[in-house]
Amino acid sequence: MDWIVATLVAFILFRPSAPGVFELVSELPAWAQPALFAAMNLLLVSTIGSTIGHRLLGLQVRVVGAGEAVGFARGAVRTLLLCLVIPAVVWDADGRGLHDKVAGTAIVRR
Repeated sequence: MDWIVATLVAFILFRPSAPGVFELVSELPAWAQPALFAAMNLLLVSTIGSTIGHRLLGLQVRVVGAGEAVGFARGAVRTLLLCLVIPAVVWDADGRGLHDKVAGTAIVRR
């Protein structure tokens, strides 16, 4: 969901001139979608504890054990690892991704 939002924002900001949908995606700068995805993740998780996709699904990112807000430092680590993709698809028995384990965070129901 968050990737779709990042794509829509990239369309608005960079307004490709190609007429078809598939041409629109290929005309966006290569860095636009990943950069917007990372910026949205960092800002939203660090401040309000959830991205747009998390909100729609009733989820929230919290610090493990403390239940407190994530903050900028943990949010930055989590976002960096999430953007590398591999940590996000490697998880433990509890279902926490490597990006969450390293950052000391977990996704919980609101």
